[in-house]
Amino acid sequence: MRDNMLDRICLIIPPSIFLLDERVFMSLGILKVAAVLEQAGIAVEVLDLSGVENYEEVVRDHARTSAATCYGLTATTPQMPAATKIQRALRACKPAARIMLGGPHITLIHAAVKYERKRGQPGRAAAAFHDLEGMFDVLVTGDGELAVFEALRDLPPRLVDGDDPQSNLFLNNPTLDELPFPARHLVDAGSYHYSIDSVPAMSMIAQLGCPFGCGFCGGRMSPFLRRVRTRSSENIVQEMVHLYKTYGVTGFMLYDDELNVSPSIVELMNLIHATTKDLGTEFRLRGFIKAELFTDEQAEAMRRAGFRWILVGFESGHERILTNIQKKAAQADNTRCMEIAKKHDLKVKALMSLGHPGESEVTIRATRDWLLAAHPADFDATVITTYPGTPYFDEAVETSPGVWTYTYEKTGDRLHSLAVDYREVAGYYKGVPGAYTSYVYTDHLSAGDLVRLRDWLEKDVRSALKIPYQTGSPAVRYEHSMGQGVIPANILKVSSPSTPPAGPISIPELLMPKKR
Repeated sequence: MRDNMLDRICLIIPPSIFLLDERVFMSLGILKVAAVLEQAGIAVEVLDLSGVENYEEVVRDHARTSAATCYGLTATTPQMPAATKIQRALRACKPAARIMLGGPHITLIHAAVKYERKRGQPGRAAAAFHDLEGMFDVLVTGDGELAVFEALRDLPPRLVDGDDPQSNLFLNNPTLDELPFPARHLVDAGSYHYSIDSVPAMSMIAQLGCPFGCGFCGGRMSPFLRRVRTRSSENIVQEMVHLYKTYGVTGFMLYDDELNVSPSIVELMNLIHATTKDLGTEFRLRGFIKAELFTDEQAEAMRRAGFRWILVGFESGHERILTNIQKKAAQADNTRCMEIAKKHDLKVKALMSLGHPGESEVTIRATRDWLLAAHPADFDATVITTYPGTPYFDEAVETSPGVWTYTYEKTGDRLHSLAVDYREVAGYYKGVPGAYTSYVYTDHLSAGDLVRLRDWLEKDVRSALKIPYQTGSPAVRYEHSMGQGVIPANILKVSSPSTPPAGPISIPELLMPKKR
């Protein structure tokens, strides 16, 4: 007889309270895990706490009424304070439950731990990992689609490493094509609202990984996040057609790191265009591209396929800051990218960040000046955070109690960051204008200076270019009566496999690792 723990699992999406609107993009990573569990005949509950104000009450009510004895949480670093509160609520209500953590934060922490071990210098990543080990029964890093089955064993390891390319748990290109699409039916799709030029849209992921080494970017030591792995063009378009036929959407946000890292981007665009002609409709597309790799051929194919917006991480308008970031794109590359986009009638959202090594008022004014000259259709400006798994975090040394300093050797420019318990603090992330807190500073600017100059830059550029501020949606409240309320379908959905397998779980053949 199968262990009950393996018969029903509750997957939890924590809220992202730092965002203006939490129900824009679905959390596709955990929904991919839900899809493979369903395919294996395991009943899955998904508790989607995105945009739920009193989410701890929901967790307690669910724990009292659900038969689930195994819980899987996903969390980015900014979601960790909410994930911590969820873990504490579950532990209080169900002390014997197995509580697992996967997702980007633990993956980044573990990658940083590996790097510390390689350097022979255990530091703050090791301490953070130890804290998480004390909270969760199983930690899952990297790819979760196969790793989850290891985590569900009767006696699982404390760490299931899906971030090791030598492991059978690390997904290769053919396996990506054979996995089921994310289980979007296990969240309330109707409560998510995203559009591209007024066309209803949903997000999807065409490829994994970014091979570049930007200092502020997480996962530069994580194969899961750095190694480029691609689905076939046919498989990507099949998912688009599935979403079109199932949900009626014709807009798609491709949430890859950079679409044009793949040499097959033009092939993909051509197939999307041909498919829309066969369907007798038009798609509207939006996605990220890498500035120095952008070409006229790509832009022409993207426009023809339905792209109207691209997002580009230009980061800075000052050459020295681009050098310190290790961006690989010079200011001339960024300007050329803007020119190509405008030539092909593609609107650009420029993604900018402040607080890099050597940042000063001069460099921030240069970023403002570049934005005014480039004239993007929209932009975003954030103060960076030294996330675990970023070079700014991994390569920093403690220079005074609670202060860590990263030095870019080629220029000698430095970035200082304060020690942060990411389980408790999330106020550093973007969201409500004016509500930023900076935990970094440079030799030229204090943390307060960075926030002040960020706010000034945003206000000045939006005013000059007539770009409105983003608006948000208020959080919803879960209403219940003495703990007897039924959790509504916009928060909780449950799968019902028609014929769950009897006896021990076996991973379906299509999930078995392929020879490399």
